[in-house]
Amino acid sequence: VAYLVVFHILFVLFVWTYWKSVFTLPIQPGKKFHMSYADQERYENEERPEVQRQILAEIARKLPVYTRTGNGGIRFCDRCQLIKPDRCHHCSVCAMCVLKMDHHCPWVNNCIGFSNYKFFLLFLAYSLLYCLYIAATVFKYFIKYWTVSHEIRHSPEPWRSPEPACGELTNGRSKFHILFLLFVAIMFFVSLMFLFGYHCWLVSRNRSTL
Repeated sequence: VAYLVVFHILFVLFVWTYWKSVFTLPIQPGKKFHMSYADQERYENEERPEVQRQILAEIARKLPVYTRTGNGGIRFCDRCQLIKPDRCHHCSVCAMCVLKMDHHCPWVNNCIGFSNYKFFLLFLAYSLLYCLYIAATVFKYFIKYWTVSHEIRHSPEPWRSPEPACGELTNGRSKFHILFLLFVAIMFFVSLMFLFGYHCWLVSRNRSTL
């Protein structure tokens, strides 16, 4: 009963954080970062790149923008027509500029950024614990199977298998299920461990993937 309680608690937390990571919409920069119609006309009608950079610098003078492009200019999105705040990037999949964008995750089909990065980290953490718990609870049955097989092979009467205890799984199909479940749980645990550790390192350094 205790195993089932812990299992379902981890499962509910896993599903909840996955749901929040998927359905929490990315946040665009505020209206103050969008160019006005007059500024757009002035910027688009100007053909000289150096004058365009000056126009963007004038507009961004009152904005909390510190990150610059490689040539020292203001970061500007031509498709969204806005001045990008620090750590803001345009996502080609979502077709929008995402505030504090980390990456577009195919596993949740959503941009991971300012609005849902917390839920994404929790999703990785609960997934890690979920896989670890499954592997730990299944491992004893994996050991039992190999122990029983060894006893049968070295028995003076190998055609007589030992009587199974109450609740034990003995047929070949259940053995395959246990092996498959243990392998998948360990495989996902190892991959999630590296991914979660990398994002924890990014958070400790106040950095993002992009």
